[in-house]
Amino acid sequence: QVQLVESGGGLVQAGGSLRLSCAASGRTFSIYAMGWFRQAPGKPREFVAAITWSGGNTYYVDSVKGRFTISRDNAENTVYLQMNILKPEDTAVYFCAATSTILLTTMGEYAYWGQGTQVTVSS
Repeated sequence: QVQLVESGGGLVQAGGSLRLSCAASGRTFSIYAMGWFRQAPGKPREFVAAITWSGGNTYYVDSVKGRFTISRDNAENTVYLQMNILKPEDTAVYFCAATSTILLTTMGEYAYWGQGTQVTVSS
């Protein structure tokens, strides 16, 4: 089992920044990649970004490219999501997830999930 705990959400004005953190514990050696997903009210959960645990290869949904940066600290078993130039449409609950497969943008391939952290961007 892998346990994931997110932190760093909050309320920010449009144009501002937030950094989310996700600390992993347990069988972290089984993780191939970590991802961030988000779910806005009344909408399905969507992929935001992912990073491979060893090589650090990154992937983003088009709507956040150039604004969000995913990174990881292997020594601390922590993944981060730096969010800049935030927009009201970024408002959502953000979830951290871990997968042992290579299908990094596919939600169903992530076996482990955090509890989620709320990000609210005011206009």
